[in-house]
Amino acid sequence: MKQTIDAAPMAVAVTEMLEKLGIKEVNPAYSTGLVWGGQNNKEVREIYSPADGNLIASVRMATEEDYGAVIRKAEEAFKVWRTVPAPKRGEIVRQIGNKLREFKEPLGKLVSYEMGKILQEGLGEVQEMIDICDFAVGLSRQLQGSTLHSERPSHRMYDQYHPLGVVGVISAFNFPVAVWSWNAMLAAVCGDVTVWKPSEKTPLTALACQHIIRDVLADNELPEGIFSVIIGDAKIGVAMSKDVRVPLVSATGSTRMGKKVGEAVGARLGKSLLELGGNNAIIMTENADIEMALRAVVFGAVGTCGQRCTSTRRVIIHENIYDEVKERLLKIYPNLPIGNPLSDGTLVGPLIDKDAVEAFLNALKAVQKEGGNLLIGGEVLEGAGYETGTYVTPAIVEAENHYHLVQEETFAPILYLIKYSGGVENAIDIQNGVKQGLSSSIFSTNMLETEAFVSHWGSDCGIANVNIGTSGAEIGGAFGGEKDTGGGRESGSDAWRIYMRRQTNTINFSRELPLAQGIKFDF
Repeated sequence: MKQTIDAAPMAVAVTEMLEKLGIKEVNPAYSTGLVWGGQNNKEVREIYSPADGNLIASVRMATEEDYGAVIRKAEEAFKVWRTVPAPKRGEIVRQIGNKLREFKEPLGKLVSYEMGKILQEGLGEVQEMIDICDFAVGLSRQLQGSTLHSERPSHRMYDQYHPLGVVGVISAFNFPVAVWSWNAMLAAVCGDVTVWKPSEKTPLTALACQHIIRDVLADNELPEGIFSVIIGDAKIGVAMSKDVRVPLVSATGSTRMGKKVGEAVGARLGKSLLELGGNNAIIMTENADIEMALRAVVFGAVGTCGQRCTSTRRVIIHENIYDEVKERLLKIYPNLPIGNPLSDGTLVGPLIDKDAVEAFLNALKAVQKEGGNLLIGGEVLEGAGYETGTYVTPAIVEAENHYHLVQEETFAPILYLIKYSGGVENAIDIQNGVKQGLSSSIFSTNMLETEAFVSHWGSDCGIANVNIGTSGAEIGGAFGGEKDTGGGRESGSDAWRIYMRRQTNTINFSRELPLAQGIKFDF
C-alpha cells in the first residue's frame, strides 16, 4: 500500500531543493520584496515535514513592529506602483510567471514536502500560479469601465476603476502558494500592492516565492513593498484585519476564522474577500455514468488527504444504484496507495499534523455515536514509512445529512454516503441542506436532471459542475462560494473588480449648468 523513498538520497534531494529556493537553516521574519527583516527576532518556529517528520528549516516570527514597518513600505510602494500603466504592470507579472516556470520543480517539491500533498499536486499548484500570471497579463489590457448615457444634454457619463491600495492576503496551509498568486497577480495588474501572511504551518514556500520574484523586482528597478510577506501567528492576522491602511483583506481558511476577519474588517467599513469552508457533495442519480462518477468521488474524497476546501465530503446516491456504488467503493479503498508524497505512485499523502489526525479520529467517533456506520478506514498507519503518525486510511461512513458531523467540515478524508429516493429535486435539497456553499457536482446523463441542478432553483453553491467532480476549478472561472463559505470570488472572470475602487464620472461640455431634479434658481 505505501510508497517509500530511501532516506539518504531523499535528504540530499531536500537539501538541493532548499538551496535552489534560497531557504536557510534559519530564515528572516519578513520581506518587502527586495529587503529582508526580522533576522534577529527572538521567537523562532521550527517547520517539520508531515511526510517524514524531519526538520526542514526554521523561521523567525514577526513582531507587531515588523508588521508596521512592512505596511509603511507597502504604502510608499503603492504611490509609485499605481502610476505605472496597467499593461506595464502586466509585463512585470509576465516576468514573474516566467520565473515561476524556471523554479516550478523545486517549488512544487517544497509544496509537497512542507504541506504533504503528493508531488503531482505540488507541481500542479505551481502551474496554477503560472496560469494566473498568464491570465493577469491579458487582464492588464482589459480593465474596462462603461460609457453611460446622461439624461442631461451635452454631458458625458462613464464609470472607471482605480487601484485600491494595500491588499492583505491571509492564506491557508492546504494551498500554500496558489491562493497568494490568485490574489497578488490580479491585485498587481490592478495597481495594488500586497502584504501576505501565509499559514504559520507552511511559511517556507512563501519565503521561497519571495526569493523567486526578487530578481524580477530588482531588474526592473521597482521599489520595495509591492510584494511583501510577513511570517507570524494570529496576532498578525488580527492586526491586518483591523488596519484601516489595508482597504481589502482576502482571507482563506475556516469559517470560524473568516467570521472573525469579516467582523473586524467590517467594523472599520473595509472590504473583505472570504474563501472559507466547504461541505461539498456529488449527486449520483440513477442515470449517472457510474464508472466516471466513481473516479471523481474517490479523487475528490482522498486527494490532498481530504484537505482541499473543494474536497468531496458527501456523495448523495439514488437508492436504485446505492448498493452498487457502495460495493465498488469498498473494493477501491483498500487499494489506495498511501505513502510519502514525493514517491511515484502515491495518491494519498499525510495529514498536515497530529492535530489534524486527532480531529479526524474524533469526527469518526462522534458521527458513529449519532448513528453513522463506519464502513472502512479511520486508522492511523504505523510501521516503516509511517513513523510520523500523520498517515491515515481514508474513511467511508454511511450517514444521514442531518447529523451534526455531516453538517460540519472535517478537514480530513471522510466520505459520507447518503441515500436518496424520488426525483433529483430531493437530492438537490439534501445537497443544499448544509451551511456551506462552495462546490457541488451532479453525475447524470439525463439533461432534465442536469439542467435542474444548474438552474436558479438548483445548487446553491458558488461552483456547480455537471459530470465533473467538486475539486479542480479552472483559473478562468471565478472561484468562491456562498453562505458560510464567505461569498468571495477569486481568480478568473470579473473577480478583479474587488481589487479596485469604482468611480462614476460626469463631464459637462456645455456652457450651461442644468441642476439635478430640474431645480432652478437665480443669484
